Amino acid sequence: MAHIIVVGNEKGGAGKSTVSIHVATALARMGHRVGVLDLDLRQKSLGRYLDNRRRFLESSGLVLPGPVYAELPEPDESLQPGENAFDHRLSRAVASLEPASDFILIDCPGSHTRLSQVAHSLADTLITPLNDSFIDFDLLARIDNDGEKILGPSVYSEMVWSARQLRAQAGLQPIDWVVLRNRLGAQQMVNKMKMEKALTRLAKRIGFRIAPGFSERVVFRELFPRGLTLLDLRDVGVKQLNISNIAARQEMRDLIKALKLPGVEVTF
Repeated sequence: MAHIIVVGNEKGGAGKSTVSIHVATALARMGHRVGVLDLDLRQKSLGRYLDNRRRFLESSGLVLPGPVYAELPEPDESLQPGENAFDHRLSRAVASLEPASDFILIDCPGSHTRLSQVAHSLADTLITPLNDSFIDFDLLARIDNDGEKILGPSVYSEMVWSARQLRAQAGLQPIDWVVLRNRLGAQQMVNKMKMEKALTRLAKRIGFRIAPGFSERVVFRELFPRGLTLLDLRDVGVKQLNISNIAARQEMRDLIKALKLPGVEVTF
């Protein structure tokens, strides 16, 4: 069976689609078969990213490794009594990708939807990119005014807990939940240190691992129109990477290593 990676966070702007395309493409470049789904049916950032990639490669005459993108199938009339149409569409999409995939990556929308809820229950690995601020921390837990004391889990953590319970009832392996500290700034600010302490406490309390994400870099915005990733730059003629790009590639290596995906050895 394919290992299912879900990238989820109920707030927009945390870098889910950037993380999704880089993880999926990195796995493909290391020789793994990767299928991807975009559950944001309105915006489809990951789908548009991959469409940009397809058009750029076709116009350039290049062939680069990458994931296989699948759209959710349209609703059909074969629903059983009491079966949810979104559940049925997602299960069909996963089933269509699974025979030819080692990994299936599912990019969830920045809001709570039925599709996202079901996808989380399918996750073998759950990646939650989080901007390094207490505004985003509130997605995981409520804290006191000083940012020191955790008052209780927030709505997204409760949804992950429900997904874990569903997997346990089905006899599946527990979700490996990885929270990425994403879009970090270069300065060591007091808020940054408070965030680190709060996340460390919360990780022990509700059961996730903390991993390094990507720093805030212009290159990620520049790559989107061509559908490229950091790992593609040399293949499209960039002979000399600048310091920022080299640092970003190292962040990519650190991220893939931190995910501890089965059968994956970092080779870039």
